Amino acid sequence: MKIKFWGVRGSIPTPGQKTIRYGGNTPCLEVRPDDETLLILDAGTGISTFGDYLMERNQSVKAHVLLTHTHWDHIQGFPFFLPANHEHNEFTIIGSNHNGISLQRIMSDQMQAMYFPLQFDELKAKISFRDIGEETFTIGSTTIDARYVNHPGYALGFRITHGGKSFVYISDNEPFNKEQSDSDLNKVEKPVVELFKQVDGNPNSRIADFAKDADVLIHDSMFTPNEYKHKAFWGHSDYRFAVEMAVQARVKKLILFHHGPHHTDADIDDIVENCRRELLNKSHKPECIAAAEGLEVSV
Repeated sequence: MKIKFWGVRGSIPTPGQKTIRYGGNTPCLEVRPDDETLLILDAGTGISTFGDYLMERNQSVKAHVLLTHTHWDHIQGFPFFLPANHEHNEFTIIGSNHNGISLQRIMSDQMQAMYFPLQFDELKAKISFRDIGEETFTIGSTTIDARYVNHPGYALGFRITHGGKSFVYISDNEPFNKEQSDSDLNKVEKPVVELFKQVDGNPNSRIADFAKDADVLIHDSMFTPNEYKHKAFWGHSDYRFAVEMAVQARVKKLILFHHGPHHTDADIDDIVENCRRELLNKSHKPECIAAAEGLEVSV
């Protein structure tokens, strides 16, 4: 499989001189298994740039769009995804509904006339939807495992396996603490909270077990440890937690993702170096890099 990053930033796009090297677009990944299937992970602003690339190839496009969840930074690029407005293209959008509100309605609502000049039902491509929960399914010869993570909005992580190789994509996730107050736990949907509470021992082993022995783990690393002290329960991890999950899962490579909008290129450089120093004292030492727009990884 080949993975290309088109958007790596969390929360809000951050264009400017200080984010040139890693990029300022919100999440979007292109995944190409060897069977010519096209998977798109998340539809943040990075999908707009990816769409421009696809249009330049002047070929019909058939793809599955897997959404981790429907917070704005993960869907806000879709209205600007030009291939969705061209006939002969076909897309299946896959993700979780929200308390009975269908994925189709969520995606359509952000294109209501009060928000956007083109409505969803005016798009010319053939677009279908598949609401999923925690389950396993196949697309072509690729297996997709979906698992709920600790983040509001019924957020999913994906484990994608093809040809004996696997990578895990956990864009938004926070360390789970069983001692959290009810008011903090209420920020995440109750069924998801119960899944973490049912784990014997450390509830975060639910995430480490999901990523066990993966070739690549792409994990939320939005905060530094000091920032996390002031932003707990925001639904995101500090980079030390990402390192710990990679070590426990014994993955081969950790890719830091969902960079904080306030983090400059220099800040992310420092985070990578700090993670590598953390790994020097670990029993398992995966390679560690930071996601950047244009980065291509073979799995």
